[in-house]
Amino acid sequence: MRPAGEVHLALLQAAHAIRAERASTGQGATLLELAQHAKVGRDVARDTVANMKRSGALTVPRVRRVPYRNRPVSEYAPAAPAGDGVGGAADEVLRDVMVMWVNR
Repeated sequence: MRPAGEVHLALLQAAHAIRAERASTGQGATLLELAQHAKVGRDVARDTVANMKRSGALTVPRVRRVPYRNRPVSEYAPAAPAGDGVGGAADEVLRDVMVMWVNR
């Protein structure tokens, strides 16, 4: 497998940053938000996010309506590392759930 490129790494870092910013709301990042946060072009981001989704680096936990489109858009979140078991990403998911529950 080839190493991840600069755009891949920038989008993955953006997905983690947006997830941390929005932990209280539980809302993920749209493709446009990922591209803007990573400072990459929308077309390049679209192709790279599709590849990242196919490879399992990003997941689509839900879709939401946005004012700039008629159709709902996907929200992207970084996937949990394989073989994570207990701890790591599992702790982050539990923390996110607890924060959403407390802020209800």
